[in-house]
Parts: sequence; C-alpha cells; structure tokens
Amino acid sequence: MGHPADVLTVVLAWLAVLAVSVAAVVFGQATRAAPRRSRRSPVGRIGLFLSLSGPWLSVLGAAIAGVVTGAWLAAAAAGAGGVALTALVGYALSAR
Repeated sequence: MGHPADVLTVVLAWLAVLAVSVAAVVFGQATRAAPRRSRRSPVGRIGLFLSLSGPWLSVLGAAIAGVVTGAWLAAAAAGAGGVALTALVGYALSAR
C-alpha cells in the first residue's frame, strides 16, 4: 500500500465509513425521539442500544480488523456494511 493512489483510496473509504456512521446515528436518533406510551421492552432496549451505539462499535471493530490484518480497504467495506446492518436491526428491534 505504498502507492499514493492506494493510500488515497483507503483514506476516502474510511471517510465514507465515518460519514455512513454519522448518518446511521442520526437515523438512530429517530428511535430515541419516538413517543413512548410505556416502558420499553427488553428487546426495545437492545434495539435502542444497537441503533445508537452499534454503528460506532462496527467502526471500531472494522478498525481493529484493519490493524490486525492490514487489509484496510476490505475492513472499511466491512465496516460500512456493519454500520448499516446494526442501524437497521436496531431500528427494527426498537420499533416493537
């Protein structure tokens, strides 16, 4: 990964992962701001946690995978997928 174009690609990929994470957390805020009639169920609490914290935990996991394997571009792609998955699963669970 010494070529400047490779470095630029990896940096841009990680910036995209961070942008997706911010968007996912903003999306997760809709879950927290939704009006509640009663206390959240345990599944709803897990969903709220996933929709708010899951994206950042996915980025952290992808960064650790990048450090361990050295495959930064693949780790960024996995991180973006993980962010989207945790945000959507969290939103689906918290809506119950």
